[in-house]
Amino acid sequence: MSTWNSRGLRGSTLEELINRTNERYGELNLALIQKIPTPITPVQIDKEHRHITLAYFDKISTVDYIGAVQGIPVCFDAKECSVDTFPLQNVHEHQMNFMEKFERQGGISFLIIFYSGRNTLYYMKYKEIRKFWNRAREGGRKSFRFEELTPEYFMDLKNNCFVPYLDYIQKDLDGRD
Repeated sequence: MSTWNSRGLRGSTLEELINRTNERYGELNLALIQKIPTPITPVQIDKEHRHITLAYFDKISTVDYIGAVQGIPVCFDAKECSVDTFPLQNVHEHQMNFMEKFERQGGISFLIIFYSGRNTLYYMKYKEIRKFWNRAREGGRKSFRFEELTPEYFMDLKNNCFVPYLDYIQKDLDGRD
């Protein structure tokens, strides 16, 4: 049983930026993306302040976001990393399985990784995370290094608050067979 303590998740910068971006994409009729809440069961509740202080996860979640971009199904997960080495344990097997099945159905799956130590965003195609995942399963590194990433998939925030992942979905589509 995994536990969750609300003090550890206050103000997730990346999710806040993605949520704002999704709202804006929705207003512009460019995409309809929803945050998928992780189902939890509260264990301790601060009745005075009316918030959960301790809970456990009910079941395995899939990815953080799912929706459609101009008729194309998309799903993605948001990950944060403070150092240049990203541990693959941060991407769970059930998430990889879900993204793989989603891709087989004609959708696009990806990760958005925020390297907080560098203040850098990265769009990781499903095919790329699968390559690293397979390498680890075959006895190789159980992480990947910042230097191993594809330079053209690093993103710059637009207007200091929007994650321009639509541009990278297009690049991802353009690069497929």
